[in-house]
Amino acid sequence: MFVVLYVISMVIITAIIVGFYQKATNAICKSKKNLTGRTAIVTGGTNGMGLRIATDFASRGARVIVACPFIDEGTQGRNVIVDKTGNSDVVFKMLDLASLASVRSFAKEILETEDRLDILINNAGVGVGVDRLTKDGLNFIMQVNYFGHFLLTLLLLPLLLKTGTPSEPARVVNTSSILHNIGIINFDQMNSLKYWYTIQLYGNSKLCLILFAHELAKKLKGKNVVINTVDPGAVGTGIFNCVGSFFGVLISYFFKNFYKTPWEGAQTAIHVALDNKAGKVSGEFFKNCELTRARSAAYNDRLSAKLWDESVRCVKLDSAEVKECLTPRL
Repeated sequence: MFVVLYVISMVIITAIIVGFYQKATNAICKSKKNLTGRTAIVTGGTNGMGLRIATDFASRGARVIVACPFIDEGTQGRNVIVDKTGNSDVVFKMLDLASLASVRSFAKEILETEDRLDILINNAGVGVGVDRLTKDGLNFIMQVNYFGHFLLTLLLLPLLLKTGTPSEPARVVNTSSILHNIGIINFDQMNSLKYWYTIQLYGNSKLCLILFAHELAKKLKGKNVVINTVDPGAVGTGIFNCVGSFFGVLISYFFKNFYKTPWEGAQTAIHVALDNKAGKVSGEFFKNCELTRARSAAYNDRLSAKLWDESVRCVKLDSAEVKECLTPRL
């Protein structure tokens, strides 16, 4: 018993020491870029890091579209952004990433109503604790965190391609995690139930987002859209509620105070969306507002190409649609 308590105590002390170092070295986006006349979409932009990202963009004058599957949260989030920034050009739209039909409906509406799209932040996500299939036959965690964003990005690409210019490319930012390091790509079991621990599914989804960016960057080479991925760090947000309200609040409180608040966690995504140097690279990985490297598997060309083909199949895109997605909107 003494040994167990000693080990637990050492783990806690180590985590606190690391946390103090993290707090002292958290980077802040330094870009002063004005976004007047530009449009940004932030998935999960009504809570947590997404709300802070959307608020930052709105404060810079952007038209901001925040997307989530909950009417009350979406309405409240939109109102918070308007109240804090004074920018009334903030729109809430329903988007359920666990439904391919919802993703298609959302993208269709955007393409029909918006003249431009400068920034797409693929921020929304779910944590551990839910192991079920969606109506589309995909694992819930994989669909919300990865497949839904894969489809959304491709469907919105024509508008991104239309908007981007050589001097100011349109930007896509994927939110990954340090847990991509435990990610495994097993094409036979990607959407299986009761096969993975849910934390493993989460890690798998976050590795997929980096591989997706790597592959799409190759397909967009020479075009005016860049896609990069960020690791926001250990951030105290509501995503931890998936383990239960009591423990979720406790974990979130710990990370907010010893690692990153949602505002601090949002800084790398904001940096990658706005920084001039970040706009000159694609298929790369950022952490703490700096260009860095994900694990080596995230840059495997064979793996990313196979994941692309499997993802196209899973989200039910045909070859004609994929070609259309990669063509600028007139």
